[in-house]
Amino acid sequence: MQTFKQPLSKESEIYYLKRSKAGDIEARNILVEYNLRLVAHIVKKYNNFERDLDDLISIGTIGLIKAINTYDIEKGNRLVTYASRCIENELLMMLRQERKCSKELSLYEPIGTDKEGNEINLLDIVECDNNDIAEHIILEDNIALLYHTLLTLLDERERKVLTLRYGLYGIQPLTQREVASALDISRSYVSRIEKKALNKLRQSFT
Repeated sequence: MQTFKQPLSKESEIYYLKRSKAGDIEARNILVEYNLRLVAHIVKKYNNFERDLDDLISIGTIGLIKAINTYDIEKGNRLVTYASRCIENELLMMLRQERKCSKELSLYEPIGTDKEGNEINLLDIVECDNNDIAEHIILEDNIALLYHTLLTLLDERERKVLTLRYGLYGIQPLTQREVASALDISRSYVSRIEKKALNKLRQSFT
């Protein structure tokens, strides 16, 4: 069974929130790590035998990251109060999307036959470029898979480097030299970490 760390003290939470707000990815990751217990607690309400618990944790964690990135210390509420709403919202969006998809026809579902008896599906008749539709769906699936893989496959340093290099989670992308400066390591080391992490992602996707 996965174990989670106890929540940070109020003073430590404010300290890391201020560092995270200033762009410190490590501080942001510490806040995520120490609030995973909250994610797991909220996920229990949405868990059933048809869903993978790790997937729900990943979705809830995305909500937690959004909460940390947008939290306003000046409003006075504890992070846990604000994050709970963000985590719930992320899970509810997932449920709404599931319900929406269950009511929609698959683009490849047969809807009839042509004059020659060939099967016709929805993609054959929609009034836009078929390839664009299919590619858009594949792109959305790959983006969701990417963020899930970042959390489950890469180690902390690899996640930091890719997040900074490619502007993930809404931050400004940096050059290898800028990443090296931010993490206080050499540019060549950044390059090696980036290459290794990208190879892991590439293998996962293939």
